[in-house]
Amino acid sequence: MSRESPNQSKVRIEELRKQLHEHNHRYYNLNQPKISNFQFDLLMLELEDLENSHPEFYDPNSPTQRVGGDITENFESAQHGFQMFSLQNIYSKQELMQWKDRLVKILGNEEIRFVCELKFDGVSINLQYTEGRLTKAITRGDGQKGDVVTVNVRTIPTIPLILRNDFPKKFEIRGEIILTKKQFKSINTERKKQGKELYKNPRNTAAGTLKLQDSAEVAKRKLDCFFFSVVEETPSFKTHFQMLEKAKEWGFQVFKGIKQKESHEGILEFIDEWEIKKKDLPFEIDGVVIKVDSLAQQEKLGVTSKFPRWAVAYKYPSENSLTRLKSITYQVGKTGAITPVAELQPVVLSGTLVKRATLHNADQIRKFGLRIGDWVYVEKGGEIIPKITGVDQENRAPEDKLVVFPEKCPQCNSPLKREEGQALYYCLNSQSCTPQITGKIQHYVSRNAMDIEGIGDKKVNMLFKEGLIKDIADLYLLRVEELINLPLIQKKSALKMVRGIENSKKQPLWRFLFGLGIRHVGETASKRLAKHFQSLDEFISAPYETLTEIEDIGEIMAQSIIDYFKDSNNIDLVDRLSKIGVPSTAEGEFTKLKLPQILKGKKVVVSGVFMNRSRQDMKQLVEELGGNIVSSVSGKTDILLIGESPGASKLQKAKSLNIEVLPFSDLGQKIQLESNK
Repeated sequence: MSRESPNQSKVRIEELRKQLHEHNHRYYNLNQPKISNFQFDLLMLELEDLENSHPEFYDPNSPTQRVGGDITENFESAQHGFQMFSLQNIYSKQELMQWKDRLVKILGNEEIRFVCELKFDGVSINLQYTEGRLTKAITRGDGQKGDVVTVNVRTIPTIPLILRNDFPKKFEIRGEIILTKKQFKSINTERKKQGKELYKNPRNTAAGTLKLQDSAEVAKRKLDCFFFSVVEETPSFKTHFQMLEKAKEWGFQVFKGIKQKESHEGILEFIDEWEIKKKDLPFEIDGVVIKVDSLAQQEKLGVTSKFPRWAVAYKYPSENSLTRLKSITYQVGKTGAITPVAELQPVVLSGTLVKRATLHNADQIRKFGLRIGDWVYVEKGGEIIPKITGVDQENRAPEDKLVVFPEKCPQCNSPLKREEGQALYYCLNSQSCTPQITGKIQHYVSRNAMDIEGIGDKKVNMLFKEGLIKDIADLYLLRVEELINLPLIQKKSALKMVRGIENSKKQPLWRFLFGLGIRHVGETASKRLAKHFQSLDEFISAPYETLTEIEDIGEIMAQSIIDYFKDSNNIDLVDRLSKIGVPSTAEGEFTKLKLPQILKGKKVVVSGVFMNRSRQDMKQLVEELGGNIVSSVSGKTDILLIGESPGASKLQKAKSLNIEVLPFSDLGQKIQLESNK
């Protein structure tokens, strides 16, 4: 606790905020740091300590807000001050010349200067600033209005929260939020370790990240942002280039490679230059943007119903190669889903040797009318996953065999079924189809499910091949003596496997529900189900209507759960696992049954300092009392649970919304009274 007076603390807080904003700008936007990361962290820790001690000096644009932590359950919509237009796309230098000719026709003999920029492959954002402070961040939406994502945008270090130098009193600035190639790869590497589905490309990942509910998770993704346009009621600049130079001075990140060009040849040079250089950029681009530089000329040229006449986007062709389709194989997943994969004559694409490409589903095969032996165009979607994008029809031989999607499972020869409204075909022989059996066991032992140490995909395949396991329950019958007789398994490894299997009996109920591999039931749904039903028996016997009433459990998921437990084999499996000792209740996980459920179903925000209890302890207590933790106060919040020195903004907002403010001492009394009944 600081011994300084509140006024002294306020002065120091403002000084630290100013220093940290400056150091952040120098590090991220100028690449000219003046202090080490360690020194920066020390300043940040001092500021955090002072802000925690003096919540009355809360500022949403403080550098400490970049780490995130607030939960946004619903993103409200807001109007843009000025419409956000799309750009007309052109794909050839001939189209570029035609666009330039149209400009000359409207502007006559006026000299036209252009600005050439990169077309970032990201997500457009509109930021509103008043008196040099970020007040609102809105997604592009339909161009007229979008979703307010201010809390998430504040976590992006290249977006200034407080501006520098001489800035307009009120304006909007547009930019592109991106994810660098390096950061995208890092995210997918971590997801692969966790056994999660990999993201397809940086752009979609950036878009999804911007709409995450937890801003702390957004901060971890390390989004970036480049700016390309300032919009004011009365423009204070004469040219677009001058505007961007000024935006740099205010603290915005503007790409350094932007150029002014006075001729058509100059524009073509810029296009050709970056078509070669784009592969070396740390982020994705899909073309360049050419704009008329003069704002007065932009005003004369005006806009159509869709596009500004004074700008176009020249799109580079996606990198693709032509190669031979040798065959199509069909993969069977743990749920029985059949995924077609194109086996290709090896071809180099984006610097890597590509031998296979996804075809997604049967509809994709029919769309291209694929034949074995076809010459196909292969493209790397988002530079990551190869996919077939077309067929060279002229080089197709009449005798080439038309691909027909199989009617039976390629592994067990059972009939395939396509569910209504679904794109995939499924093998329904879940009890005898080898890839489904091993896939389910691999999922069960994975880190995100039962997290059984010492057993991975290869060992599951070996155990199944050797006849030691036929399903999940058989894992619990494995003994060290039989494991050490297997190839490459020493006694130490065998002990680790058996110990990991035994320890899994202590895992929470939600992990077990997720580990069962019920189609459409993911981690979040498993937690919701475990919290709602509290026991396995309640869950198994739950009717469809009850399931659909649970948050995040939709009709498709509910029907999938009903269908799973209609199968007597699944009922038998779960019964065997229950007898073995896997978790069958949520005791000690969401609710300690000894505690009264006085907060059941309530959404609770925790704020302040609690004697002898950490913030995590308090959150756990709320859950044990049946409540749901949320991070920010909103109209949907039921209770603000406070200790000493609660956040002033949260307290004020709770009072304005007539939300119950519950001191921790009063909560203790309620627990005591209810327990004595």
